[in-house]
Amino acid sequence: MGHDHHHTDWKHDGVRVIPADQLDPTTAGQTTGMNRATAINFARVGAQKIWAGTVHIHANAKTGAHHHGDLESVIYVVKGKARMRWGNNLEFVAEAGPGDFIFVPPYVPHQEINASSDETLECVLVRSGQDPVVVNLDIEPAEKPENVAWVDPIHKHPGHADPNSKR
Repeated sequence: MGHDHHHTDWKHDGVRVIPADQLDPTTAGQTTGMNRATAINFARVGAQKIWAGTVHIHANAKTGAHHHGDLESVIYVVKGKARMRWGNNLEFVAEAGPGDFIFVPPYVPHQEINASSDETLECVLVRSGQDPVVVNLDIEPAEKPENVAWVDPIHKHPGHADPNSKR
């Protein structure tokens, strides 16, 4: 199989549990109104391909428009209401609540917004790489963004006709 794991010290190089109170708040690339804390990265646990941590966005706070280069990002909403705007002029919008996942592909201009005026938005964030890439963009936002509902491309919901079907 190519890998010889018979001599690996699984006790110290195996599964790692990072307690909630031991995340690293000194994450590079902090944004005003937002607190990121690292749980998983190379320096902390030896992760090679992913970064994971938490992000808390203060009530009424939002990031500026930005993208994360060639990284893919997954955001899991733990508490609160996330409003995401994206597009060349942030012309699209969708909201996510507790239990929802958000996927941000590489190079997509976007903005994270806490849609609550009195509750902190708490999320788990996972990225496909180690570098804290944040490319800030000078974008003139669209006045009224278009609301975009997600449709599962694999499991089409009843009532959503597939224009390619031969019925």
